[in-house]
Amino acid sequence: MSDKPLRVVVAGLGNMGRSHALAYHRNPGFQIAALVNRSPVELGGELASYAIGHSFEEALAAEKPDVVSVNTYSDSHAGYAVAAMEAGAHVFVEKPLATTVKDAQRVVAAAKANGRKLVIGYILRHHPSWQKLIAEARALGGPYVFRMNLNQQSSGPTWNTHRQLMQTTSPIVDCGVHYVDVMCQITDAKPVEVRGMGLRLSDEIAPDMYNYGHLQVLFEDGSVGWYEAGWGPMISETAFFVKDIMSPKGSVSIVMDEGAKSDDIDTHTKTATIRLHKAARKPDGSFAEPDELMRMEGEPGHQELCEREQAFVLKAIREDVDLSRHMEDAVQSLKVCLAADESVRTGRAIRL
Repeated sequence: MSDKPLRVVVAGLGNMGRSHALAYHRNPGFQIAALVNRSPVELGGELASYAIGHSFEEALAAEKPDVVSVNTYSDSHAGYAVAAMEAGAHVFVEKPLATTVKDAQRVVAAAKANGRKLVIGYILRHHPSWQKLIAEARALGGPYVFRMNLNQQSSGPTWNTHRQLMQTTSPIVDCGVHYVDVMCQITDAKPVEVRGMGLRLSDEIAPDMYNYGHLQVLFEDGSVGWYEAGWGPMISETAFFVKDIMSPKGSVSIVMDEGAKSDDIDTHTKTATIRLHKAARKPDGSFAEPDELMRMEGEPGHQELCEREQAFVLKAIREDVDLSRHMEDAVQSLKVCLAADESVRTGRAIRL
């Protein structure tokens, strides 16, 4: 394949869209053909020289890009991705892949039918510390208990963003797909049942939406997991962060630095320290070895992770990387989180 830069149309210039646009700008393998955002937005710094259009359809037709980057609200992900692939473009789409399992499967089918690469924005897959966490957990062996959350105390512009997101997607779906994906990578077992509960903690969101949610998932190998997510000015900072995996042979956990704040986007991916605990004991009943604390020095920040993610997009296209498992995993994690959302709304467990 030619080393000529791949022309990219970037749709959606919120937090993630801006970060991905900056990643394309900095990577010589890409050339930004157009930036698109439905509402007026100003970009400063390295992106200040780019014009911003307001119609995705017009940009797609006019630019005929090699790649389309979809970073809009969730309800437009599937439509934009399918339109781009049918127009001949490869696609990067932020998580969640779609708002229904049927639409997610439609996007994957479009990628296969058109011979296009489809990369879903699972940023943790490109983080060396999360890769280490997954490897250490797999080395312990299952069955597993997964305990994970990401509660975010938000106000001002961040709360406004959360309220906009909740017009189409609940917190346990929007963020949960990341952590269910991690669970699935560790156990390799199929999820078989999902339960969910949620609560509307604010009259500033729609009556049929909840800004606190909790899901439980049961796997075929006996593993169990939970994920919790809440957004808003009422959310406790004490409840911010749990990333903990247990098995018969021990546990592996992320230990955050003291004073980490939930509204700092870098803390959503940085691991600080990984604690590995082995359950093996001496004849006297005491532990055979002390816990190992693995300090994750020099971790990539949010922007560097976005740049690694887009470098993977480039590699997938130029080296024809097989993304079958990647796409399958994205549909699987979405299926679990949407089942949890259904459980919240119906009050019953969902068999998969």
